[in-house]
Amino acid sequence: MASTSDIRNGLCIRYNHDIYKIIEFLHVKPGKGPAFVRTKLKSVTTGKVIDNTFSAGHKIDDVRVETHKFQFLYNDGEFYHFMNTEDYTQIRLTENALDAPGLLKEGEVVTILINTEDQMPLSVEMPASVILEVTHTEPGVKGNTATNATKPATVETGAEVNVPLFINEGDKIKIETEKGTYKERIKE
Repeated sequence: MASTSDIRNGLCIRYNHDIYKIIEFLHVKPGKGPAFVRTKLKSVTTGKVIDNTFSAGHKIDDVRVETHKFQFLYNDGEFYHFMNTEDYTQIRLTENALDAPGLLKEGEVVTILINTEDQMPLSVEMPASVILEVTHTEPGVKGNTATNATKPATVETGAEVNVPLFINEGDKIKIETEKGTYKERIKE
């Protein structure tokens, strides 16, 4: 058993007969009344995100997890297939176990949280950023250089990302996986 002082991003807890991963939290100490922790919880079984508030000192049932490196192999339409990089065993997961499935490219190495009690995979943690090639975007119009002007671009995984006007097809760009936003162009 843990308490609200142990809450951190990525912690898996048992709540309402399901396992949730904490994706966001905020300790609040109001001027009047007791302190509390405001959280965003993502169900590892359904992918649904809920908001919850825990009072300070509240006991939470944490789930013991192990992290393993897995390489993404392919998506067959229903499942995402991964291979353990240490012992080459394979597992398959549904799309709702992934944080950003649209940014996952074949061969990408991710971290998978596995419940130590029943060896069930709980969730997939993507790297902080990924490098993908732009496969389609409209050309930037010369002279259209207003501050922070963006245009939609499709990357090699099929995801759509807003990029600056100077990005062209064939460019490699770095994308922040947590927000799905453009970070920088990669020079080769």
